[in-house]
Amino acid sequence: MGQIIFVPAEGGAGEPRVAASPETVKRLAGLGFDVIVETGAGQGSRIPDDEFAKVGASIGKASDVSKADIVLRVRRPSDLKGYKTGAVVIATMDPYGNDAAVQAMAKAGLTAFAMEFMPRITRAQVMDVLSSQANLAGYQAVIDAAAEYDRALPMMMTAAGTVPAAKVFVMGVGVAGLQAIATARRMGAVVTATDVRPAAKEQVASLGAKFLAVEDEEFKAAETAGGYAKEMSKEYQAKQAALTAEHIAKQDIVITTALIPGRPAPKLVSAAMVASMKPGSVIVDLAVERGGNVEGAQPGKVVTTANGVKIVGHLNVPGRVAASASLLYAKNLFAFLETMVDKETKTIRINPEDELQKATMLTNGGAVVHPAFAKAAEAAPAAAPATPVEAPEPKKRGPRKPAVRKGEA
Repeated sequence: MGQIIFVPAEGGAGEPRVAASPETVKRLAGLGFDVIVETGAGQGSRIPDDEFAKVGASIGKASDVSKADIVLRVRRPSDLKGYKTGAVVIATMDPYGNDAAVQAMAKAGLTAFAMEFMPRITRAQVMDVLSSQANLAGYQAVIDAAAEYDRALPMMMTAAGTVPAAKVFVMGVGVAGLQAIATARRMGAVVTATDVRPAAKEQVASLGAKFLAVEDEEFKAAETAGGYAKEMSKEYQAKQAALTAEHIAKQDIVITTALIPGRPAPKLVSAAMVASMKPGSVIVDLAVERGGNVEGAQPGKVVTTANGVKIVGHLNVPGRVAASASLLYAKNLFAFLETMVDKETKTIRINPEDELQKATMLTNGGAVVHPAFAKAAEAAPAAAPATPVEAPEPKKRGPRKPAVRKGEA
């Protein structure tokens, strides 16, 4: 009998995704693992139990986690009851601000890996959950905006008159932003976009949109080595706010995607900017789970302001396209897990010195081992779970359209 992999039903409200697909279960079985999928785990992603059973999985119950050597999840487990000491847990862990939860996993003896910390290198591209999920979030943001916007997006010339094209402004040009631009362009909108990363200008232009930013010396240096956005100075923020305020007043749809790892989402759209928009305009805030980019956005709600602007704050936007998101996420997890398999013994080999494991390992051997959380874990209180939706286009790969990016589709 091989090592046991358990795939639970997430159970939490608003999480329809699952951490495996029939394809990945078949491949895991081929590597020598026994796979147990909790009954109903794939229901929210249109994968019935019998689809998992056909490819060799056993259909079990939640308590089967006690048998598992490896647990594949979408989100960090909230209840550690029954987990085997020494079990490997791979998930989107959302550790920032949740140090107590990370410490609890350490005390339970789990070896926990946070998929969102996967290094942005070529070898790990197929394991990049932030990109695979952000790509779909950017697409869904445009679909949600179009659903709330009670007009057509493309220009339509008819005998009865012309319908003007909608003006869409995307704030934050990482993977989600790029896909939002591409989707809005496909739907016929006139698209502009802004970002603090200089590389974003060329990427925006490659998708047929117009770039908007204060391009001073600070802007030219505003990118980390990993391709993430830096937090800008108050002076730059003020200049950029003045530029965007005038622009936002003319837009029909605004989509915000700006996130900085480990920090609250930066405020990009003020109440005054919202008030300047036309009645019927729509703002979609993809950063609402991290405090939001838009003043007045409320998590899980569509708010209509006094001047008739709708602010959309849907939670877990990738989960709104769960049937697609789960397939991509499952492939991300399988690709990472496969690198840890000893082909001779057909078991997981933990190697803290491996560059992928080192970057993603949160807990191991009863301790919090990730340097960003090891010191703070004992004192910090737990916070409400949230799933990041944005990721930057990796700096080293150059501009490319998200629809054809290898490893994400």
